[in-house]
Amino acid sequence: REFKMAMALSSLLTLTGFVRATAFSTPFAEAIAVTTALFLIVFSSICLGAVLPLGLKRIGVDPAHSSTSIQVIMDILGVMLAVGVSSLLLDSPLGSFLISKFSWVS
Repeated sequence: REFKMAMALSSLLTLTGFVRATAFSTPFAEAIAVTTALFLIVFSSICLGAVLPLGLKRIGVDPAHSSTSIQVIMDILGVMLAVGVSSLLLDSPLGSFLISKFSWVS
């Protein structure tokens, strides 16, 4: 159930982010990098938010602590995902190849 919700919410926010990026004339490669990072961040946040309380309960820690833990984890993971995706899509030969194949605007 959480996986379906994560996919639905991530997809909706990614589509919205891509529409906004293209509306503001963001270069295609950058729009793809930002929206891909957005998808991964939202998806991982929802999945981790569903699993972390269960994991804490299993090891004997109060699951209420998961709310503050998820904030810190997602701050760090969000930055790492954004930098990683941007580096992969904007600074690598693989990213250049993928963007050239999927870009309809130069």
